[in-house]
Amino acid sequence: MSAVRLTYEQLKAYEGRSTSAAAVGKDPVNEPMIRHWCEAVGDTNPAYQGPDAIAPPTMLQAWTMGGLSGHTDRSGAYDELSGLLDGAGYTSIVATDCEQEYLRPLRPGDRITFDAVIESVSERKTTKLGTGYFITTRMDIRADGERAGTHRFRVLKYAPAVRTREAAARTPGAAARTPEETAERPQAYRQPQVPQRPSAPQQPQAPDQPRARRPRPVINRDNAGFWEGVRGHRLLIQRCTGCRTLRFPWLPGCNACGSAEWETVEASGAGTVFSYVVMHHPPFPAFTASEHGTAAPPPEAHAPRPHAGAPGPAPDAPAPDAPAPGAPAPDAPAPDGPTPYAVGLIELAEGVRIVSNVIGVPYDKVRIGMPVRLEFLRVDEELELPVFRAAEGGEG
Repeated sequence: MSAVRLTYEQLKAYEGRSTSAAAVGKDPVNEPMIRHWCEAVGDTNPAYQGPDAIAPPTMLQAWTMGGLSGHTDRSGAYDELSGLLDGAGYTSIVATDCEQEYLRPLRPGDRITFDAVIESVSERKTTKLGTGYFITTRMDIRADGERAGTHRFRVLKYAPAVRTREAAARTPGAAARTPEETAERPQAYRQPQVPQRPSAPQQPQAPDQPRARRPRPVINRDNAGFWEGVRGHRLLIQRCTGCRTLRFPWLPGCNACGSAEWETVEASGAGTVFSYVVMHHPPFPAFTASEHGTAAPPPEAHAPRPHAGAPGPAPDAPAPDAPAPGAPAPDAPAPDGPTPYAVGLIELAEGVRIVSNVIGVPYDKVRIGMPVRLEFLRVDEELELPVFRAAEGGEG
């Protein structure tokens, strides 16, 4: 079934409609749930224990959940919107992100009530998954009648991109496209090429065809300073001005003393591999080895500079066995071939850890304890990312 293009007015009419009014949390804030939560995530902060304990702020949504039986006071607005999109062919759904704002601590015994509305419906968007609409719901949460926080949850309701026979007949390197859109699809869905005319040579991909762009990092008020440092080839670590504790990834407050005041420290760039995994996934245009080579910055741009770590950067570094920037890559995988790469948990010399890619050695030669050095990889004309190159002699 082909997706129908709904008018934006049809969907925008749902904005502001309530999905749950004056709903009541099934349980008050309580110590057992706090304990289970802390044990599950390994949080030993003393603020969540003892007679004056508060609940971890990130439990905000937990106190509103209805469990297997659900809530009985929901309106039909969200189901109605979902049904409208289903009927138009947007039958798939994926959660994309959530945002929380904390207004006051929650303590055992607090009774939770909340209201939820459809805050926004986006215009029609095209993604790698398919074409559809982003729906954002907002939940305003109160504790004993006092505002305690806000929870926003966003999903993409979409029509999966369909691979057509015409797309299957495209040359290698060209991604499949939907009938209506021109966005590239992941090459994970590529089928074996079946030549229609064995005598006719395959046409190479046009040199001016735009490459797929890597996903952009999510930059918000809490981590904007980090990414500003990356643009200046500086890896910045937060340091609490109260207790002097270093922290990474960036947070709005100190997880040791709770202070909201902080400054930055520029990392030296030295580190070691604390742990690592090797990623194997189907070929994807934005992450192919050939693009790493063409997108590499000049050699001087890769000089190690002090830097702290990126807040959960996606695995964006080149294949670990790629040569130094600017050098030829005779053994690089074919553009459409799989490109395993090593993702390391790097312990910086300053004591904090960052997740990033380990380059400079084959992925199967990365080892725990291996010394590494910070570099900056230019991904495209707008984006640079911190990566870590194995130090000379580190493979042994």
